[in-house]
Amino acid sequence: MLIKKPGRAPGSDIPASEITPYEVYLNRRTFMDRAARLAVAAAVAPGALAACDFRGSSAEAAEGGAEVGGDGASQEDVLTPYEDVTRYNNFYEFGTGKGDPARNAGSLRTRPWTVTVEGHCQRPGEYAIEDLLARFPSEERIYRLRCVEAWSMVIPWLGFPLGDLLAWLEPTSRAKFVELTTLLDREQMPGVRRPVLDWPYVEGLRMDEAMHPLTLMATGLYGRELPNQNGAPLRLVVPWKYGFKSIKSIVRIRLVEDMPATSWNLAAPNEYGFYANVNPQVDHPRWSQARERRIGEIRQRPTLMFNGYGEEVAHLYAGMDLRRWF
Repeated sequence: MLIKKPGRAPGSDIPASEITPYEVYLNRRTFMDRAARLAVAAAVAPGALAACDFRGSSAEAAEGGAEVGGDGASQEDVLTPYEDVTRYNNFYEFGTGKGDPARNAGSLRTRPWTVTVEGHCQRPGEYAIEDLLARFPSEERIYRLRCVEAWSMVIPWLGFPLGDLLAWLEPTSRAKFVELTTLLDREQMPGVRRPVLDWPYVEGLRMDEAMHPLTLMATGLYGRELPNQNGAPLRLVVPWKYGFKSIKSIVRIRLVEDMPATSWNLAAPNEYGFYANVNPQVDHPRWSQARERRIGEIRQRPTLMFNGYGEEVAHLYAGMDLRRWF
């Protein structure tokens, strides 16, 4: 069952009444009146890679009868089916096809698991995942997730604020950014045998972004442990940014003075900026960001600035040119 704890962060305001019980979801006939059954897409060709990509068929969506009306922005947030969240993923370490992670991530060994902390802080070292989970208990937060292509999800995450961990690590005044790194293991991760990206996968946040109470270190979803294909045992969730910032299977955290070089920014700097804030006014070079389709719906809805979390996070970017710093 879903774990609920008081004191949700601002923005995680989707009511409990909108949560679909996991057991109900498993009965597809019961759930199909709210969400479409989506087929696994074919593998993405290396020359046409996207940091986040979803191409659901409108015919498949229509089969589920998930049509919505209005302008989309005012529609209630309904949880994305567990099956879609866990079977249609971007995790290139296990393949570029959207169904590859669910098929291949069983080889990932999440115990023992150690997170190495380095850089400008008072508590560098190697920390077992069990020790981190004991020190920072998980709470439930329901966040929207928006990808660079026109799709979005609503997911009930379990996790703890990254800011709580960083505060405990006691950053020094030289720590301006947080750099995070994914496991790199050719034996466990067949996808890294191909030069799709410059492995290992690296992402980063400015320190104030990392310390924001909405920024989550996720340990599970739908009241259960995080599946391997979703980034077990520890991943990042930053709900106002595009999904490629959601680095998975984290093994290293570095507190650094200079902006870190991140994987997608290195791979395609004209397409994937460091900040990656959801901004409908800035198009991706290959598609518009102005509208999105919630998984389980047919019609698109307008994309909201900062993915709808502007009231909580817009002040972080006051005075910045968000077309330059995209």
